[in-house]
Amino acid sequence: MTISRRAVITGFATALSVSLSGLAAQAGEALDRILSEGVLTVGTNSDYRPNSFMNDNNELDGFDIAVSKEVAARLGVDVKFVTPGWEVMTAGHWAGRWDMVVGSMTPTKARAEILDFPAIYYFSPAAFAVHKTSPAEKPGDLDGKTVGVVSASTYNRYLEHDLKLDVVGMPAFTYDVTPGEIRAYSDVNEFDDLALGDGARLHAVLQSVPVIAEAVSVGLPIKQLGEPVFFEPLALATDKGDAELNARLHDIIEEMRSDGTLAKLSVKWHGTDLVSTK
Repeated sequence: MTISRRAVITGFATALSVSLSGLAAQAGEALDRILSEGVLTVGTNSDYRPNSFMNDNNELDGFDIAVSKEVAARLGVDVKFVTPGWEVMTAGHWAGRWDMVVGSMTPTKARAEILDFPAIYYFSPAAFAVHKTSPAEKPGDLDGKTVGVVSASTYNRYLEHDLKLDVVGMPAFTYDVTPGEIRAYSDVNEFDDLALGDGARLHAVLQSVPVIAEAVSVGLPIKQLGEPVFFEPLALATDKGDAELNARLHDIIEEMRSDGTLAKLSVKWHGTDLVSTK
C-alpha cells in the first residue's frame, strides 16, 4: 500500500487557505498573546514512545517534543508542555489552557468541526501487534479476538469499522479484522497488557508502526503482525479562532520540511523518514 503524500499536503494546504479566510475576523489574538508572553504552551502525550514520553531525567522527550521545541524556537518563544489526556485534547474548546497540540493527531473531518489543523508534519502506518507466542499469521486471524487500542483514536474507529479519514489523497483501505471485543485504553499503556501473554488480557493491539517498533526495541515480547492496514497523516492542532497563528504554524512546518529538519527528526526518533513527499 502506498500513499501520495504530495497530494495530501497540496490538498490540505488548499483546504487550510479556505479555513483561514473564514477565520480572518478573529485573527491575531492567540498569536499576539503567545508572542507577548514569550511562551508557546503545547498539549501532548506523556506515554507514547517514540513521539512523546518521560525520559530518564523525568523530562518529556521524543519526536513530537522535538518538533514542538523547534516550532517554538522559530516563533522566537519558549515552550511549555502540558499533558491533559487524549480525550480532552481532541474535544476542543481549550479556553486558552494550551495553544496547540502536537500529539500525532489525524485531521479528520469530524475533528475539523471543533479544531483547526494548520499543517501535516508526518505520516504514520498503522499495524497490528501480537504477543511473540501468538499463533496468528495475518490480521484476519484476529477476528473474534480481544484487541486493545487507544480510546477515541483513529485506530479505535478502524476496529469499529467507522474510520473516516476525509483527507485529500488518502489511499483506500479495507477492514481486515472484526474483533470480538475492543478494549479501549487511556492512561494505561495497552502494550503492558499485551506483554502479559497471548490472550491473557489481549490478543492484539492496533497502533502505529513506529510505536510498535519502539515497544519491541525496549524488550517487550511482541511482534508486528503483517503489513500496515492503513496510513494516516498527522497534523498540528489548534483551537478554532486564530487564522494568523494557524498561518504562522503552517509556514514554520513547511520551512522545517523544506530545510530537512522534519526528516532528520523523524529519522532520529522513528529510524526512518516518515515526512518527505513521494
